Amino acid sequence: MERQDRQPHRGTAVVLGASMAGLLTARALADHYQRVIVVDRDPLAPTVSSEPRRGVPQGRHAHGVLASGMQVIEALLPGATAELTAAGAVPGDVCGNLRFCPNGHRLKQVHLGLPALAVSRPLLESYVRSRVAALATVSLLGESDVVGLVASPERTRVVGARIQRRAAGSTEEVLAADLVVDATGRGSRTPRWLAELGYEAPAEERLTVDLGYTSRRYRIGPDTLDGDLGIVIGPTLARPRGGVILMQEHHRAVVTLFGILGDHPPTDDAGFQAFAETLPLPFVADAIRGAEALDDPVPYRYPGSVRHRYDRLRRFPGGFLVIGDAVCSFNPMYGQGMSVAALEVARLRTELARGLDPLRFFRAIRPIVENPWQIATGGDLMFPAVAGPRPPMVRLINRYLARLHAAAERDEVLSAAFVRVANLLSAPPTLLAPALVRRVLRARPATAAVARSAAVPGA
Repeated sequence: MERQDRQPHRGTAVVLGASMAGLLTARALADHYQRVIVVDRDPLAPTVSSEPRRGVPQGRHAHGVLASGMQVIEALLPGATAELTAAGAVPGDVCGNLRFCPNGHRLKQVHLGLPALAVSRPLLESYVRSRVAALATVSLLGESDVVGLVASPERTRVVGARIQRRAAGSTEEVLAADLVVDATGRGSRTPRWLAELGYEAPAEERLTVDLGYTSRRYRIGPDTLDGDLGIVIGPTLARPRGGVILMQEHHRAVVTLFGILGDHPPTDDAGFQAFAETLPLPFVADAIRGAEALDDPVPYRYPGSVRHRYDRLRRFPGGFLVIGDAVCSFNPMYGQGMSVAALEVARLRTELARGLDPLRFFRAIRPIVENPWQIATGGDLMFPAVAGPRPPMVRLINRYLARLHAAAERDEVLSAAFVRVANLLSAPPTLLAPALVRRVLRARPATAAVARSAAVPGA
């Protein structure tokens, strides 16, 4: 049974959604509440499996837990890295064993002593679910739909959630709660629920990128990637396409190809390989050419990043929180979602210890959301066809990053600094430290990789 840090002293908490955000939230709440109920529309078997569940349609695509996110998971669930490795996940170093290729440049690989774990989303999520379900104070309520909230008569506090089980003949029921947490993801109905309770809905920031990606699994030996855990090829101005290959359990690899602004990868065999051949760098195409495909390509579409500004509200009902993608849903090209949710949960633990106030929590997680939001939206705005405001600083930073990526092909200090920012271990402004700027400006231009991307046939 999972050890809990302190004796629970509050009543009941209800978590809406068994996403990674929801499960990690339940783990944090278990230290403070006598009972924690996790509600989800899917069956919630407390077993470890590599099979995706229906409520996570993106589960078959490439997912990464950043070093910052894995640190939180390990703190919440001690021994997680070792147990996931025993279940088939592949360990390595976040820079030494991952091949990052932004802006058409392969960054110099260097071991930073920061662990990385290549693992499928279904295995990771089911493992976390099994650990959380083993807690004495936590119960999983699957195959149940969330209907709405229950508020106090004066509507100053949420006191429960209305649900309906999917079993035949079920009727609506109320789960009374001292705290309700919305972890239902991008489709969160909290803005509507707030309006129904007489509160202002949060302002929304949105950046449309029309991202489409297609994934399939292959049997690929580790020697194919020269010992690397994975390869991440980002889009370039000349070729707004990218691809990811990540080793997974059972000696498999998942390959996800993506394109923005409607340039989406095909779902047929020949088209999938042909799209891979047109990426800015050849590493993914080389790895899968002639490899054994284990399933058919599966598509997924993502219209754009959305951020709900709960941190700017002046009124919010007590006994209620929003977390994870329900606060901010990031372009998955940057692999930030699960790790940002984990970092928010780490902050939630701090707020629980000092006495939970919803508005203070939203303001406390603002910097946790702001840094990856700037990384994702700033990167997307590099492409002229993506509609959005481009202050001079955004344009300047994108030009600077292009030069940094080129210099980082040979400079391990710049490569390490960028990888730390990409893993949310350092804030983006650290890349503008005078010592790093000097290294970037002194570097000999390296534009050959980008030039090659413009010459790939079949665009």
